[in-house]
Amino acid sequence: MKKLLIAGGIIVVLIVVLIVLTLSNLGPIVKETVNTVGPRITKTNVKLGDVSLSIFSGEAKIKDFVLGNPNGFKSAQAMSVGSVYVDIDETSITQNPIVINKIEIVAPQITYEKISGTDNFQSLLKNIQSSAKAEKKTADSPAATDNTQSRKIVINEVIIKDGKVNLTMAALAGKTVTAPLPDLHLKDIGREKQGATPAEAFEQIFSTLYSKISSDSVTAVLNDQLKQLGNLKELGASGLKTGTDAAQKAMDSAREGVDLKSATEGIKGLFGKE
Repeated sequence: MKKLLIAGGIIVVLIVVLIVLTLSNLGPIVKETVNTVGPRITKTNVKLGDVSLSIFSGEAKIKDFVLGNPNGFKSAQAMSVGSVYVDIDETSITQNPIVINKIEIVAPQITYEKISGTDNFQSLLKNIQSSAKAEKKTADSPAATDNTQSRKIVINEVIIKDGKVNLTMAALAGKTVTAPLPDLHLKDIGREKQGATPAEAFEQIFSTLYSKISSDSVTAVLNDQLKQLGNLKELGASGLKTGTDAAQKAMDSAREGVDLKSATEGIKGLFGKE
């Protein structure tokens, strides 16, 4: 009996060690998957600098996130963020769906570039919607296997705050005008359908972000600054027009949507990596 207790104790210790080792490697896994899989969803350059993760609390800090621009746009990037805070429900890492308690994006710098009647965020949103549809089609295919089915996630809360929108376009001749980005607060992404694919979740967040960028409050501030610079006439009497209708349609079309066999596979699945 004593030997059985000792053996049982050793097994428990080994399990704990394996969990700790797995979780301690999640930071590099998250970084690798974002840098490689992110571009598949946005069809642009996506990079992050570093990921630090607490293995006890499930909290992660993502540093230096950069979202590149689609082809045809001249500015270096569409968005940069110094820090993103993610609180993962560590008890759900090996379950389906994985649950993220909160994502908090603080002080994002938005580069809003307008050319030829469109803008970089509208183009990005179209890319993301295309990826979400393709991902869903693959997952729903009769030929789909455990390796090809999209992973699912539920995000309880998304907060984007203290951001800035920096408008750039040819009429400004290299200058920019700036407006504060209204704070964004989303809840229960993917909950209604027992999980969203990563592309579906990103689509819902991004479409809401676009509606904030192109909102009346942001456009009014930008138009006022353009008027002060003397560029309003070049854009027509009314200056910039909002993209609210397009953004609302994008939000309405966003569909909420991770088969997790291990902690490592779960985090890889979070970013759509097979």
